[in-house]
Amino acid sequence: MKRFIVAVLVLMAVSAMAFGKGKEIKVLYWNIQNGMWSDQGNNYDNFVAFVKDLDPDICVWAEAESRYVTDTCSRLKAPEEQYLPWNWDIVARRYGHCYSLLCGKRDGFPQVVTSKYPLQIVKRITGNGDDILVAHGAGWAKVDLGKGKELNIVTVHTWPHRHGYGAEDKKASGEAREGDYFRATEMKYICEETIATVPGAADQLWLMTGDFNSISSVDNFHYEKDASDPAFLVHDYVRANTPYIDLIERFYPGEFKKSTLSGRRIDFAYVTPALFGKVTSAKPLYEGFADLRRDPRGKDVHNFCHPSDHYPILLTFKLK
Repeated sequence: MKRFIVAVLVLMAVSAMAFGKGKEIKVLYWNIQNGMWSDQGNNYDNFVAFVKDLDPDICVWAEAESRYVTDTCSRLKAPEEQYLPWNWDIVARRYGHCYSLLCGKRDGFPQVVTSKYPLQIVKRITGNGDDILVAHGAGWAKVDLGKGKELNIVTVHTWPHRHGYGAEDKKASGEAREGDYFRATEMKYICEETIATVPGAADQLWLMTGDFNSISSVDNFHYEKDASDPAFLVHDYVRANTPYIDLIERFYPGEFKKSTLSGRRIDFAYVTPALFGKVTSAKPLYEGFADLRRDPRGKDVHNFCHPSDHYPILLTFKLK
């Protein structure tokens, strides 16, 4: 018994020393396309191995729901045939995470957060029930990192189409760029329901990440669009009205970093100044399991990709 107590005290002391020198936290974000459809027939073994190798402390998954029968574009009957999102706790434990929660969900494209540290949901955001709708839903979670440190995570997956939500004449709606304006309304509402509700948020640890389905004007050296193009509305709002900093832009100034196989950057990781000062690395992953390819069967599988049509983003920060 004495030996056990001594061992516990030693472990506590080592842990305290490690935290004092700086505890490193790794966060992995990825839109995994239809609940990792590419690997579901393999019991997610390749996906789990990929995550285990990176050993993140926190994961944020977009499109975290099983939607199609393995290797087909035949829809699963929800929820009895869907493995995800209902069994994320089982998958998460396989790569070392004891905590998981469904963060944002309004339809079949939810976001899920898993973690080595305790999680709690603050708010699931779907709209105001009146004139504002968040198409795929968004969420606000908190991660207890210990020693009084807390990370706020806002998960995002905005409307993907050029036409507006519910548009009857999709062609006319697309030509009017109603999808861009709809996304901008979503983003404004998400920010107003999360970071804008907390005084002094700039001095706290906040991360907003996800599939924004929108390009940023900071990348216009690559896109070469008119500066007034409504495609920029979402990120122009974030930059003008919140304390968030675009991590990839800051870590790779003047260098374009795509986040999709199509060549656009629409997946972002935004952090507050307080968190930015602690970030030691931030990078999209393009190699190994994250080396994307299109399914050769084309329209037979809705042009799905392997293992996703989006690249992951890995960021690391250190707490003192």
